[in-house]
Amino acid sequence: MPFQKRFRVSSSKREELIEITSLVQSLVTESGVKSGFCIVFAVHTTCGVTINENCDPAVASDLLKSLSKLVPNTGFLHREGNSDAHIKSSLMGSSQMVLVDNGSLCLGTWQGIFICEFDGPRLREVLVQIHSD
Repeated sequence: MPFQKRFRVSSSKREELIEITSLVQSLVTESGVKSGFCIVFAVHTTCGVTINENCDPAVASDLLKSLSKLVPNTGFLHREGNSDAHIKSSLMGSSQMVLVDNGSLCLGTWQGIFICEFDGPRLREVLVQIHSD
């Protein structure tokens, strides 16, 4: 039976990347799983989850800027006015899977796990499921 927990993340801007690596790692530690994998899932249609560089905040800024160029918020039919957020969320994906080894997330030196907010500010829910080998 997998270990499963939810937590919430508050965004403060319409678009931002919020690092959640330490929150996810704390759940891996709490689970007691030493070897397996962890799934991080955003329970929303206008935010996503990505793994990217967590050292230089300019990377997150560049990513958001590039996505806004790819998907500008103009010319959509959706009445809520957030179709760009739905598209960006689909491009980023709603989940990521990370291997667990020796009780730790298997991330590279510069990698972190991020919630990608595209329609904030909002309170977001993240589901984390951890499986053992």
